[in-house]
Amino acid sequence: MGDRRRPVDKARRAALDVLTAVRTDDAYANLVLPQVLRKHGLTGRDAALATELSSGAIRMHGLYDAVIDASLTKPRLQPEVRDVLRLGTHQLLSMRVPDHAAISTSVDLVRATVGQGPAGLVNAVLRSISRRDLAGWVEEVAPDRVEDPHGHLAVARSHPRWVVEELAQALTGTLGDDDELDALLEADNAPPRVTLVARPGQASVEELEEAGGTRTGRSPYAVTLAGGDPSGVPAVAEGRAGVQDEGSQVVALALADAPVEGRDERWLDLCAGPGGKAALLAALAAQRGAVLVANERQPHRAALVASALRRAPEGSAHVLAGDGMRPAWVPGTFDRVLVDAPCSGLGALRRRPESRWRRTPQDVEELVGIQQVLLDSALESVRPGGVVVYATCSPVVAETSDVVRAVLDRRDDTDEVDRFQLWPHRDGTDAMFAATLRRRA
Repeated sequence: MGDRRRPVDKARRAALDVLTAVRTDDAYANLVLPQVLRKHGLTGRDAALATELSSGAIRMHGLYDAVIDASLTKPRLQPEVRDVLRLGTHQLLSMRVPDHAAISTSVDLVRATVGQGPAGLVNAVLRSISRRDLAGWVEEVAPDRVEDPHGHLAVARSHPRWVVEELAQALTGTLGDDDELDALLEADNAPPRVTLVARPGQASVEELEEAGGTRTGRSPYAVTLAGGDPSGVPAVAEGRAGVQDEGSQVVALALADAPVEGRDERWLDLCAGPGGKAALLAALAAQRGAVLVANERQPHRAALVASALRRAPEGSAHVLAGDGMRPAWVPGTFDRVLVDAPCSGLGALRRRPESRWRRTPQDVEELVGIQQVLLDSALESVRPGGVVVYATCSPVVAETSDVVRAVLDRRDDTDEVDRFQLWPHRDGTDAMFAATLRRRA
């Protein structure tokens, strides 16, 4: 009876709560995690442990499920038990947790949350898993790397096979170059650094450096934090700075820095939610005497945009809740337009580990139609001589260059002047794509 009454480790219980919310409520781990940490009163090392356990188990569950299934004598498992086994497997194969601690805390966790019945199963499965290291299990459960290289990487790096093949094509234009593909998939599985943006006129990079940040070099407004809670940085807490991937900052700068012919007073962020790029653009626009309109279709996301813009200089930004595919403004109203289109998000898998398991090829097909309409809408919204930046946080060719080509092929008034593709393994950013287009004067 003594074992049953041992207190359950709070960090592991919190991690299980995150996995449960992701599985049952379609929650995003990065959004539900702060709520769970507050619920359990976790800070410091305990919060870091809960974060690593939950993110790692979600990110790697493709591989871990193959390992768990290979260790079962009966193929069926309760979902709640599988979640506990994923957490235990992550500790055994990818963390420096002693085997006995990983196994015993998992047994305690399943007893407290599911009951005594599966405790023996969890103990036996995890003991079996502990007999091999990560490389040994990959060799056991993944397809042969020579005969089926993409199948091998899909299991070894825990990505759906279709995602592996889309990323391979985006990297090379073919399905080859598996060494760089492996590096990209590995980067997807590495927790990203916390990157801050100093919004011009509101905060300085020097202020963020004094708070512990280190300059990155790609964006003049970016610093990274070695650790800690970014909300503890005064400029972030006050809304003068924000948490923003450097790739997103570079996209906003692409719009702000592109030359325009003539007037430069009216800027538009067509799909502004949740507001990070809009906040940076508003700060840049204010310094030039321009005004940003931040448009977002969904009212609750428009409210997030308004919150992100709360420190923008008075009169420098306005938030609209409208459909960017059917804009209410007169065509040719704006000088600069950003269309950060809804996309599959396959360029931000470091931050949203569950996205790889939720998206399907059919999602991409549906999104492409929306992306083309939004880009057309953006080009109608900009005046001749003005610029549009089309951006996605996906490198998938169908969502990036194919969308740009399809829209340009049916227009005779627009030229592409620049494009870039960032990568986690090359640039340390999300895999952001951006193309700059100009309406002919």
